[in-house]
Amino acid sequence: MKSNKIKKIAVLTSGGDAPGMNAAIRAVVRACTYYEIACYGVFRGFQGLIEDDLEEMGPRDVKYIISKGGTILKSARSKEFMTVEGRKKAYKNIQKYQIDALIIIGGDGSFTGGMMLSKEFNIPVIGIPGTIDNDIYGTSHTIGYDTALNTVIDAVDKIRDTATSHKRIFFVEVMGRDAGFIALNSGIGAGAEEILIPEENIGLPKLLEKLKRSKASGKSSCIVIVAEGEKSGKNVFELSDYVEEHLPEYDVRVSVIGHIQRGGSPSCFDRVLASRSGVAAVEALLKGEENVMIGLQNDLMAYTPLEKAVKGEAKIDDELIRISDILSI
Repeated sequence: MKSNKIKKIAVLTSGGDAPGMNAAIRAVVRACTYYEIACYGVFRGFQGLIEDDLEEMGPRDVKYIISKGGTILKSARSKEFMTVEGRKKAYKNIQKYQIDALIIIGGDGSFTGGMMLSKEFNIPVIGIPGTIDNDIYGTSHTIGYDTALNTVIDAVDKIRDTATSHKRIFFVEVMGRDAGFIALNSGIGAGAEEILIPEENIGLPKLLEKLKRSKASGKSSCIVIVAEGEKSGKNVFELSDYVEEHLPEYDVRVSVIGHIQRGGSPSCFDRVLASRSGVAAVEALLKGEENVMIGLQNDLMAYTPLEKAVKGEAKIDDELIRISDILSI
């Protein structure tokens, strides 16, 4: 499998951190060692590539990190990299270390940066999708998504105890500015009465109607999961005020789960997915692949062109929306 063209690979993490990124870094480094390829870690994403913040890594440099959240390589957003001059600086450092290919762990913004670098300087790039939002086309699961779901479920289970004890409606905001994957799946898993996501604007009157129906059916408390990008036109606190005004018999509270969704020890699923993805990324380069993303499709590692991964839309499962409606009675 080994390609004579690939002797040195650099790996970086970019954009928002996600549990399992460290497992992916570990897999890339150890796969490189297995195939007798030098591996360099780039610290602080594209900004580190610009500022010559690289370090050669071996198997012992990545010991014990598979269970850790975040990223040992750190992450940063780089405005400088979005300029031609910034990318020229980055490429000079790629030349300095004689790097033959780049593996990028991140989301669509990170992949866009990689494509620009590849197009301008003819450097092969492989993407590994790492984001809790699960909003990348070409994969059923992104690294970090499963762990984030479990974090939300654990929090909502605890909130449910308080909601039932005090006959309250709780609006629980989860991450998802543009995609409702976390909200929809955690909402079903936690038994939420209502789920508000960007992909489906049910409208405020219908929300009230559903909450009234829940009360009429005998429910004394409710959990409403709200994706931060849902389309009612109100933020979660305004939604709370609106419902309290129209349903004064309920005591309404808000809980914003926030960045704890990004942290924590990755789940077994995310560790295995990240490990498979890291090895697959190195092997893709050895097979002569370039400018593709490694994704999980039908439980197999598959390639999707980076441009398609960036431009494509990861669609919410309408069947899950239907199921959530059925189960909310």
